[in-house]
Amino acid sequence: MAKVGHFNSTNSTNMSLIKSISGIRGTIGGKAGEGLTPLDIVKFTSAYATFMRRNSPVKSNVIVVGRDARLSGRMVLNTVIGTLTGMGFDVVNIGLATTPTTELAVVGEHACGGIIITASHNPRQWNALKLLNHNGEFLTDAEGKEVLRLAEAQDFDYASVDHLGREQKNYTWLRRHIDHVLSLELVDVDAIRAAHFKVAVDAVNSVGGIAIPQLLEALGVEHVEKLYCDPTGNFGHTPEPIPQNLTAISNHMRESGADVGFVVDPDVDRLAIVMENGEFFVEEYTLVAVADYVLSRTPGSTVSNLSSSRALRDVTVKHGCSYSAAAVGEVNVTTEMRRTGAVIGGEGNGGVIYPASHYGRDALVGVALFLSLLARSGKTVSQLKQTYPQYCIVKDRIDLDPAMDVDAILKAVEQHYQGEQVTTIDGVKVDFEEGWVHLRRSNTEPIIRIYSEAHTQEQAQQLADSVKKIMRSLMP
Repeated sequence: MAKVGHFNSTNSTNMSLIKSISGIRGTIGGKAGEGLTPLDIVKFTSAYATFMRRNSPVKSNVIVVGRDARLSGRMVLNTVIGTLTGMGFDVVNIGLATTPTTELAVVGEHACGGIIITASHNPRQWNALKLLNHNGEFLTDAEGKEVLRLAEAQDFDYASVDHLGREQKNYTWLRRHIDHVLSLELVDVDAIRAAHFKVAVDAVNSVGGIAIPQLLEALGVEHVEKLYCDPTGNFGHTPEPIPQNLTAISNHMRESGADVGFVVDPDVDRLAIVMENGEFFVEEYTLVAVADYVLSRTPGSTVSNLSSSRALRDVTVKHGCSYSAAAVGEVNVTTEMRRTGAVIGGEGNGGVIYPASHYGRDALVGVALFLSLLARSGKTVSQLKQTYPQYCIVKDRIDLDPAMDVDAILKAVEQHYQGEQVTTIDGVKVDFEEGWVHLRRSNTEPIIRIYSEAHTQEQAQQLADSVKKIMRSLMP
């Protein structure tokens, strides 16, 4: 079923440019340095190219570039490609592509790196440059900081006319990505085909509108109902795949008789699931369910970040395996997964990382593994959800005076709870017997983010409120 229309939240007078280790993101337009303007795109692309030239461990002159379908994508793509060829790099332009597709293409093209042009779940006025290394993985903290230093110093030189790079278009990578997913040992195409699933898809009018229906067809799903699957970049709703933004597919599930609904963000690295009754499986449980399936076939350790549900730990222990937590951020999760040899991991925002495929969040892999689990279980999605430990997460915050010493406040909280299990690799996390609270300072605002989880929403809120009360007592 096709849906038309778009969500427009553009505010041209409120420009933003955020420079972080995960990449450069900003609103399109405005003055240089205040938004993601062509001048800013050139500067940061040049810095990244310089970093790769000086530091890449592979002898390759190739950089892969892909983009999601947002309105500014073509402009940013052209600017990035022009800059990279001006720096003397050869570019493989894979066109409209998901983030995980681009990650796979970096390795497949034997490139020294890649740039994904996507602002992920940000609204349509945003875009970003996400920077990859030769493994198709995000740069580390130190590497990202060096790119920012090079950009600030404008420490780069462009190629002479005889050494300009060249652009090559290769639009086969989405198909190759799908073939790769189908080849994974735990993807049970026969079981999925035999289940005769009816599947609804909400792809927020971005590249997932191409990728997910093609994947489902390849998996043998005959009945696919499309909501917001026209890749125009005119997002059909606020693009972050959380319940308050997904009323259309929720209502559709209640009326259509579909077995399962899949929702992806604009660059298709996060996966949310809607049950047959129109209720949400909850993003946290995307990873929990996929991990349950993977562990049942290939036992091993698991990893998620500190702000993700305890349900993954519980399911891991049920299978007789070990769980560990990483600091928030995909690169931190993948680092811990490598350290522990984890067979599955990810983040509670619907990000599934399956090393048998690659070390990156991949909604296509998530869809294929979840459908394999669902087909083999013989259960409805809501019945499947009931087999997992039931938790609720509350996300709260406490506002600070900019002059306050955030580190001192967090240290005081740590000392207050020294009798409990406390983790300090990323803010302060306190684990209680019946729940947990995680406090993290914001990198962009004078606030402390508070995440809490317990078996009920009320218990989780009580945990958050009790910690907020203690924090206020510690503040000057």
